[in-house]
Amino acid sequence: MFSTYDVIVVGAGHAGCEAAAAAANMGSRVLLITMNLQTIAQMSCNPAMGGVAKGQIVREIDAMGGYSGIVTDKSMIQFRMLNKSKGPAMWSPRAQNDRMLFAATWREMLENTPNVEFYQDMVSALIIENGQAKGVITGMGNKIYSRSVVLTNGTFLNGIIHIGEKQFGGGRMAEKAATGITEQLVSEGFESNRLKTGTPPRIDGRSLDYSKMEEQKGDEHPVGFSYLGIPLPEKQRSCWITYTNPAVHNILKTGFDRSPMFTGRIDGIGPRYCPSIEDKLNRFAEKERHQLFIEPEGWNTVEIYVNGFSTSLPEEVQYEALRNIPGFSKFKAFRPGYAIEYDYFPPTQLLHTLETKIIHNLFLAGQINGTTGYEEAACQGLMAGINAHQKINFLEPIILSRSEAYIGVLIDDLISKGTEEPYRMFTSRAEFRTLLRQDNADIRLTEKSHLLGLASQSRLDAVNRKKIDVLDITKILQDFPVEPAEAEKLLSEKKMSPLLQRQRAATLLLRPNLDLPSLQAGIPSLDHKLRQFSSHALEQAEIQLKYEVYIRKEKELVTRISQLEQLSIPETFDYDRLSALSMEALIKFKKIKPRTLGQASRISGVNPTDIQILMVYMGR
Repeated sequence: MFSTYDVIVVGAGHAGCEAAAAAANMGSRVLLITMNLQTIAQMSCNPAMGGVAKGQIVREIDAMGGYSGIVTDKSMIQFRMLNKSKGPAMWSPRAQNDRMLFAATWREMLENTPNVEFYQDMVSALIIENGQAKGVITGMGNKIYSRSVVLTNGTFLNGIIHIGEKQFGGGRMAEKAATGITEQLVSEGFESNRLKTGTPPRIDGRSLDYSKMEEQKGDEHPVGFSYLGIPLPEKQRSCWITYTNPAVHNILKTGFDRSPMFTGRIDGIGPRYCPSIEDKLNRFAEKERHQLFIEPEGWNTVEIYVNGFSTSLPEEVQYEALRNIPGFSKFKAFRPGYAIEYDYFPPTQLLHTLETKIIHNLFLAGQINGTTGYEEAACQGLMAGINAHQKINFLEPIILSRSEAYIGVLIDDLISKGTEEPYRMFTSRAEFRTLLRQDNADIRLTEKSHLLGLASQSRLDAVNRKKIDVLDITKILQDFPVEPAEAEKLLSEKKMSPLLQRQRAATLLLRPNLDLPSLQAGIPSLDHKLRQFSSHALEQAEIQLKYEVYIRKEKELVTRISQLEQLSIPETFDYDRLSALSMEALIKFKKIKPRTLGQASRISGVNPTDIQILMVYMGR
């Protein structure tokens, strides 16, 4: 029944879908195996994509030819650009999505992708021969052979769901856990561990009183994620903000003695940056209230997601506490919140391609590597799919550096530092975040993805046009003279000091709180020259002019650091010969086996002296 595939992808969450699409679009014959074809690309938690640093990742996935940005734009019900009051390195796009439309769009795109085939079954074991992944064995006993395997099992590996004192097996509510793979990989020499994540109750929106909440509308002019210019909805759905209070907190505390988190029934560590409500009360005891975002699940559903109220407390405690939240006094629940505990494999066991060090042609992506979040999973799936195709075709691996993409930062962090808690991306994790902005992901990555056959020629042509437009806009601004009289009204309205003499528009633009749209609106003759350009090109030119000094400094730093990245460490390097190394550095070097001096310098616990010793010895 089954022929041999180039790539088998196990799991059809965000990582698995991107892995399948990438490998197939590069020419590999792909089989995507999932336990339930009706839950492909399911938004298991919140109905949203993007956010701080996560939005940058979605833009990067899109520039690399992935599908997440396109799907997000096609299923969007609200868009907001976060952190607009801060510098452009912090601007982060975020969208609320129609949960059902999101999954349906993903499935439709995959079904229309040549080379992708589907099969519904659980994968219970891998076929491993001579240290190489050769295929999978399914729960129904089918052996399916392939040249490579990508595991994207999410939270399903030996998953256990917790609600108060109740616990039962499952990878997601009403879906069974996956068994067999962890035990097999451990027997092959892999290290595994446990993590946990959680989700809040789902509520009937018809039972809420929105007059007691604060409305949060979308941006007036949404821009979306994909650089393909997907048409965005003409209208948007609002979200709402409300807060917990001391009464809510006191009710929640009555269930702590039955909480699986506090009674030791959950061994896995939860996400520090997206804690459950009981975690918040425990860690931030001094706070009298916590913010909750009330998020609609789609255009044509009344289901509501209570963002900020993730919990595994007993159902009756959850519901009593919710009734005391403003707007929730008459609420009706669709289902309670719950925690889920699952297996993951510490990612220091991987190469930067996401191929495992122990078994060749076996790639891991997503929550199985210890990350949390759709976006973090999707970008790993994309890179695993790309590198699976490259590996089986004897082509060069594709590794994004820390100065090229947030994707590069994420993967390097995982491989070099590992993680003992669910890893989430933040802008603060990127040392070159002024270069890695959401507005320039297409310029950074499209040419690379075009060479791989992922980005179309039209995408590349659009990027090249944008580059030329940015240069033209910059020249216009640098050459355009602004007379004091022309700028008088604009500067007065902005409460800025007037011009005393003629000044170039580019220089005037450097003033704090003065942006290009304001300059265009205040000086019609300048607007006339710039009106032909797209808003994306105008924004890019403005950022490059305003932040030229910072951008130049980061580029100089990249050049200096890249010298360490070019110093390769042989895979067979004998660290035991370096007696002067600290014990921690020795242990971690031998475990992680860094490929370059740059990677060695980023390993947690390794100090500069260890790097100097390594550098001197290699120099000899």
